[in-house]
Amino acid sequence: MVRGGMRTGDGRMAEGRAMDRVATIRDVAARAGVSIATVSRVLNGSGNATPETMEKVRAAASDLSFRPSTIGRNLKAARTRTVGVLVPSLTNPVFAESVAGIQDAAAEAGYSVLIASTDYDPGREVRAIEGLLSNRVEGLVLTVADADRSGSLDTLDEVRLPYVLAYNQPERVPRAHVSVDNVAASRAVVERMSALGHRRIGMIAGRFRQSDRSRRRHAGWLAALGDAGLPPGPVVEVDFNETRLAHRLAPFLEGPERPTAFFASNDMLALATIRALRDLGLSVPDDVSVCGFDGIEVGRLMAPSLATLVQPARAMGATAFECLRTGFSGELQGRAVMLPFTLRPGESLGPAPSTSSQALSERRHTQS
Repeated sequence: MVRGGMRTGDGRMAEGRAMDRVATIRDVAARAGVSIATVSRVLNGSGNATPETMEKVRAAASDLSFRPSTIGRNLKAARTRTVGVLVPSLTNPVFAESVAGIQDAAAEAGYSVLIASTDYDPGREVRAIEGLLSNRVEGLVLTVADADRSGSLDTLDEVRLPYVLAYNQPERVPRAHVSVDNVAASRAVVERMSALGHRRIGMIAGRFRQSDRSRRRHAGWLAALGDAGLPPGPVVEVDFNETRLAHRLAPFLEGPERPTAFFASNDMLALATIRALRDLGLSVPDDVSVCGFDGIEVGRLMAPSLATLVQPARAMGATAFECLRTGFSGELQGRAVMLPFTLRPGESLGPAPSTSSQALSERRHTQS
């Protein structure tokens, strides 16, 4: 197990603690001072290595509590015309829409699709991928928790199984991916909020250890605030499946320095934020504005309608599949496709309020 802390720049964390992450084959290789291929050979009992090297690798694996994956042993050389798809959630419409895009493109090309989800649990990724590979898929389209630190992806790289990442943007490791520029998109949201007069802008973020997209969106939020000369508002880090947020937001909504706007790292959290603000007796957007990220269609049906950063989810899935299909006969490593994003106006995002903090407190007291 690799232990490490998390820093979020100057943004204040509503909740922070050191986190554990599962050790990867890359961690073992770095600890032992050998290549990933050497680690794989030693732990799988294949190929030659000196006794000294074997001892280093096994000691490093033991120190890091590394559990060797069975992914490589599940691979079979076969043409099944089947691809595997792994997403964090099928209940979040943005992933369901991308899966639909994959299925449409795959059907047109004569491929079948097998689907698995992790429920935003990084620990389930290895098991889910092994399950897909046991069905002898020819390649994978995946959205993982952390594209730069993934034991599953390290193993797929080692055994040379084609895959394309959707939504992830790896920075340290060249891996094929289709995404939007999460940093630039988040900056666009904050710039719009600033243009509407908001000077205290908070963020509701899905847990960073579960999503590198959430971390990049936080980075864009923080950078845009810095460019505008604005102090970072509170960062409230929550579980992706958390729907009751009133108790998490309440401590930050008292006094003259309360946020007048919140940027949520996805639309589902934005909708939960609007509900929480209502539960606390606040009006959206008269008292507090909210903007999400994803562009799910149900946001248009809400009252108020949801302002959001739209990423083309169906095109994301279809493009990722086409990249994978062409990669079956070519080189995929490092290929990157960046899709356009748009900021969709909605009733949840309005001008900064002029209502005093005292009047707000009186109204909340009256409504409670």
